[in-house]
Amino acid sequence: MNIKEAKEEIIHTVRAYTAKDEFGNYMIGMTHQRPVLLIGPPGIGKTAIMEQVARECGIGLVAYTITHHTRQSAIGLPMIEHKDFGGKEYPVTEYTMSEIIGSVYEQMERTGLKEGILFIDEINCVSETLAPTMLQFLQGKTFGNHKVPDGWIIVAAGNPPEYNKSVKEFDIVTLDRVKRIDVTENLPVWKEYAYKAGVHGSIISYLDVKKENFYTVETTVEGKRFVTARGWEDLSQMIRACEKLDIPVTEGVIGQYLQHPRIAREFSAYMDLYKKYAADYNVEDILHGKIYPGAEERISSAPFDEKLSVLGLLVSALSDGARDCYEWDIYVERLFGILKFVKGQPDLLEGLSEAFRQEKDKWEKSEHGKTMEKSEIRVALRLMNTLEEYLRVVREGADFETVKNKFNEAVAGRQSMLEQWKTAFDNSFTFVEGAFGESQEMVVFITELNSSHYALWFIGENGCEKYYQYNQGLLLGERQSAIMSDIQGIEKELSFLGSGQ
Repeated sequence: MNIKEAKEEIIHTVRAYTAKDEFGNYMIGMTHQRPVLLIGPPGIGKTAIMEQVARECGIGLVAYTITHHTRQSAIGLPMIEHKDFGGKEYPVTEYTMSEIIGSVYEQMERTGLKEGILFIDEINCVSETLAPTMLQFLQGKTFGNHKVPDGWIIVAAGNPPEYNKSVKEFDIVTLDRVKRIDVTENLPVWKEYAYKAGVHGSIISYLDVKKENFYTVETTVEGKRFVTARGWEDLSQMIRACEKLDIPVTEGVIGQYLQHPRIAREFSAYMDLYKKYAADYNVEDILHGKIYPGAEERISSAPFDEKLSVLGLLVSALSDGARDCYEWDIYVERLFGILKFVKGQPDLLEGLSEAFRQEKDKWEKSEHGKTMEKSEIRVALRLMNTLEEYLRVVREGADFETVKNKFNEAVAGRQSMLEQWKTAFDNSFTFVEGAFGESQEMVVFITELNSSHYALWFIGENGCEKYYQYNQGLLLGERQSAIMSDIQGIEKELSFLGSGQ
């Protein structure tokens, strides 16, 4: 299954394992709660979905890469205890608490969450000395003398042997005690995540053209050559940072993330084209309804990879704008709730101070954003900054009316942003419609918007007449499949960037 399906399966497992009967006992007893074993290629998001599952289920998460551990750190250090057996005292070897089990208890203390996931990565790549301990862990849910606390679900992950020569096969006895889930890479599913995570538009657009380069591992005489989903996302972070700092993103930099020389070279060339298309068509002007003469005619007769790139530029811009609107919408709603609480307090300064303490407490319990999504982090930081500003003006003598006026400025800013991006969505459809009409390119545009979590949220909240018109008219079962099949056929005929393929 793909990583999205695996995530849903783990969520269902968590809910089943944490469900209780009318007496407060777990419906599935701890001895029958099989650990989940995820097996899939490296870099496809196994660790990331653990964070998402923990957030969505409201439970804790402790994650370890077991290859970094020795036998002592995993099971604890031996110590001699004296016990009485049959009236005679004997020395007995016991163990201090495992660092891993200790971390679970520390997490429970820190967050107040009594249930969670203990995630052990690379479990089938442990050393020979640690292998028996891992089998004991999977079979008995213990490290040394210490058991994983009730309510904590074990999820382990590993790579198939073709990706790692250190992989050890589990025996049938062990496999018969786990829920095994085999995961494979999947570009459409990753793109949904990529839009939500803000992956750079050049990467998404490139992979629309060169799908086969999304994930590849090759063995050559010169060694391993590979590209993973993790590599693309980390490269995206580097590209965005370099753009802000006006640092060039060279082929050498790209090759540090895409460790496949041909793909790194192709993507470097594509980035140059992507920047050229952004300048030539001026996406910012299109969003504002300024379409220069001849632009629609040029794109309508352009090579297919150029069309995909320009459509990708539009969708990335719309997705980023929709994400900003989403964050401001959540921020204003939460700020409104806080001010309602503050207004009901007898003392304005004390009420604001208490609200700030509550927000700071949430931030600290999230371990400074570690258990939050990126959007949630930005909203949380903006809220705390705003409350600090309100506290400052109140200490200087301002009353609630002053605070309310500042809040109204935030409300007006949100409304202005929503109107700006609603116009941008409409203008984008006007451009695509003028260039392509009811065509396969419009299908691509709609399909990409449907892959963006934030774009769909924005349209659902604010409407977009052209989207509804074309979404209903073009994306209907067999017609969509036929058009997308034609697109794939065209892609296969492309000679992209002179790659010789």
